[in-house]
Amino acid sequence: MRRLILAFAICASVIVPIFLLVLFPPWWPIALGVLALSHALVLWPTLRPNSQWLGPVMTSFEAGANEVWLTIDDGPTDDTPDLLDALDALGVKATFFVKGVLVEQRPELVRAMLGRGHTVENHSQSHPSGAFWCLPPGKVAWQIDRCSNALETVSVRPRLFRAPVGMKNPFVHPILARRGMTIVGWSVRGFDSFGDNVQRVVDRIVPRVTAGSIVVMHQGRGFSVACVTGVVRALQAKGYAFVVPAPERLNTKR
Repeated sequence: MRRLILAFAICASVIVPIFLLVLFPPWWPIALGVLALSHALVLWPTLRPNSQWLGPVMTSFEAGANEVWLTIDDGPTDDTPDLLDALDALGVKATFFVKGVLVEQRPELVRAMLGRGHTVENHSQSHPSGAFWCLPPGKVAWQIDRCSNALETVSVRPRLFRAPVGMKNPFVHPILARRGMTIVGWSVRGFDSFGDNVQRVVDRIVPRVTAGSIVVMHQGRGFSVACVTGVVRALQAKGYAFVVPAPERLNTKR
């Protein structure tokens, strides 16, 4: 699918408009339409989180029961110790998708995550949320590799990658494939990276969760610990158990 989209985009961006404008000048509106369509076919899967058009994005996992996977982005941050204590009290294990620059600054917090039985994966080096989708391949590779290198200093070899705000461009999948890594999206999110209303986040997430859901949340905000606690308690009350699935259990179905 990715190769088909890129081939059409290149053809429609260059060859078709030139052909129409040279041989059929009155058809210039059609040429512009083809050009717009070619750009849309690339921009849609780039800017749309969890789109599968450019390659597989893991958005759920094979659940043996009422199991869900809690993933927490943007750490390690100052609230990590409190968050780890809260997860311990709830009996929950999670996966932390971390920023390499913060790993370099606070490696002891990543060691604490690992010491409490959680897993840690790659969320890019500097989390360029406004620009990752349009980075050239060299800079995409740098974002991934620099974070992986930081994690290797604390004995983690990441196998999973979550793109900043879920956006990825046509270069991301081939770069990850060469590194034996898989891109992970989510099934449910609560937009907890802003605001301070815990109940609103709980109400966004809990009704949408089903067995095998990947729940994405964040740390480092003033209400992050309360937010994660509220969501976990609400899901446990509905009979859900939290697991960290093996990579072979991940799939692209939601």
